[in-house]
Amino acid sequence: MKYLTIPFLLIFLVSCATAPATQDNLPPDTAITNPPEGTMPANEPPVNPLAPKPGDIKLTRGNVFIQEFGLLIRESFPPQVSLSFSGELPTPCHELRAVINPPDAENKIMLDAYSVVDPDMMCTQVLKPFEESINIGTYPSGHYTVWINGEMAGEFDT
Repeated sequence: MKYLTIPFLLIFLVSCATAPATQDNLPPDTAITNPPEGTMPANEPPVNPLAPKPGDIKLTRGNVFIQEFGLLIRESFPPQVSLSFSGELPTPCHELRAVINPPDAENKIMLDAYSVVDPDMMCTQVLKPFEESINIGTYPSGHYTVWINGEMAGEFDT
């Protein structure tokens, strides 16, 4: 039995030493490049669950009180960026809305958060806390800043 253990151990060590090359164990002089242009996923706008709805025309626009915000950048290709924010709505009857504008000439991504409410609805006058996270999309190479209601929420590079 001892004699069989040594050949199996040698076979195991040889197979580990000849593992296929991956990005983690490439020789130091190997160049790593981006995928070819045609293989990059399409930059489709993300689905915004807080986007304005058709019935909002009949509602009154109100404020939101944003207290905390931050960016989350996922390590993917291409990088995906989300904005998390929390705060309070003026009443429990108000509904949160957010509009994500495309980057301007200075690569500023402006997000406008507000609330809507039915003006004829009777509602308790108490603040309603909220916490949301919105996928703001993927962007071509560059340096971007993200703004929410006029305040800079963060910046990222792609």
